[in-house]
Amino acid sequence: MGVVGLDIPAEPGMPLEDIATPALIIDLDAFERNVETLRQFITANGIRHRAHAKTHKSADIARYQMEKGGACGVCCQKVSEAQALIAAGIKDVLVSNQVIDKRQIAHLAEMARDARVIVCVDDAANVDALSEAAQKFGTTIECLVEIDVGSGRCGVEWGAPTTALAGKIAQSRGLKFSGLQAYQGSAQHKHTAVERKALIDVAIDQVRQTVAMLDAEGLPCDIIGGAGSGSYELETASSIYNELQCGSYIFMDADYGRVLDGNGKPKSDFENALFILTTVMSKTKPGLAICDAGLKVQSVDSGPPVVFDREDLEFMKCSDEHGVINDPADSLALGDKLKLIPGHCDPTCNIHDYYVGVRGDVVECLWPVTARGRAY
Repeated sequence: MGVVGLDIPAEPGMPLEDIATPALIIDLDAFERNVETLRQFITANGIRHRAHAKTHKSADIARYQMEKGGACGVCCQKVSEAQALIAAGIKDVLVSNQVIDKRQIAHLAEMARDARVIVCVDDAANVDALSEAAQKFGTTIECLVEIDVGSGRCGVEWGAPTTALAGKIAQSRGLKFSGLQAYQGSAQHKHTAVERKALIDVAIDQVRQTVAMLDAEGLPCDIIGGAGSGSYELETASSIYNELQCGSYIFMDADYGRVLDGNGKPKSDFENALFILTTVMSKTKPGLAICDAGLKVQSVDSGPPVVFDREDLEFMKCSDEHGVINDPADSLALGDKLKLIPGHCDPTCNIHDYYVGVRGDVVECLWPVTARGRAY
């Protein structure tokens, strides 16, 4: 057999030690357990899950979440991301973001010919633009009014402003008012359970009051969505949310590892399933090792990665192509392979072209990052 080309990091059947590094690898057993854990949760609680594909941007993973994990569809953050997944066969997509560019709106309307397309809105003029495009393409775009429930980003004020915007959508040709987007993103990585609950309680109260106002106006909500991997149990317990939007649960990352449960211990709902496989490429200085995982293969906005299953090692810092590992016992040798838990999984995944799916120590599959770089 010839040498595997470096346009791909690995091929099925290859031992883990032969994967070209740095590479993004998935422990398939842990990944499947994570998907099954949430499937059991949504089944037991009678709630839908619209899996957030911004985490992985992969059609293969999205299909698995829908076929095996009980997901009703997926969320995307950008039109081009949604377009790539729809082209790959995903037929129920929420763009959980505002779309205001005319060309992107046109693509959104056109995509609705091939899939259920839903989008978030928080502006009356945007409703007019979406309506015009939907009529032009002869399609229907479903709309969720986004409420700012505390993140301080997009979204209108809860209550009357939300109700007014929902009424405008319902009266606009080519559009359908389908409900509310109420995601408290800033709660997801609050490290204590008390902090998370305080933020989500406020969001739940605002959503509950808004839904009552919408009902009074004859504007029922098919979707009341939000909830991430850090707070999904709280939104579910509210009995007002009917769709979760968990994304990171399939992989987890180092920052989620710092999120604590009600007993002050690390939450253990899900396992680390995503790793950067890296190789020690230089060992010339006592107490240090240099690996090949630098800034070009990971996001460090939430802190550096953690060396998996090696409490004796600490990833200290990185530059473009290199990572510096504190190795006080000089236990590492040139060529050693290490697994790093990324600091933040979502932007790390967007850097890579492929996931290498590994079962045990053998490569089982290679999944393209379908919507890699699709940020528009």
